[in-house]
Amino acid sequence: MENRSAVVPMLIAAVVGAALWVAVSMMSGRGEAWDSSAYWALAYPLAILVSALLGYFYPERTWRWPLVLFAAQFVAMVVRSSELGGLWPLGLVMFGILSLPAVLAARLAARLGRRSADELH
Repeated sequence: MENRSAVVPMLIAAVVGAALWVAVSMMSGRGEAWDSSAYWALAYPLAILVSALLGYFYPERTWRWPLVLFAAQFVAMVVRSSELGGLWPLGLVMFGILSLPAVLAARLAARLGRRSADELH
């Protein structure tokens, strides 16, 4: 039963992650979104916010939502980049590092959501 409930947040995380990467890449004209200040000023904070919201509404194993979101950004980067070459392992490590604040935000939001639910009962 729990697996079925994980489909929606995973789809949300994947779509948001890829959309953020592609949108910033296209708007900035850069091959990689993180080469644009718009990624750091807008897309990255939005990715953390979406991870927190997913953690709040889907509090089971919250680490999955940011990992899926940033994995989708990695996939979008690979699909869009023709010059990635042998640097993809470094990109994967970078996305892993970037996901850490989002994992923390999702966990904190899940804890907050559980507290709110407990107070209602």
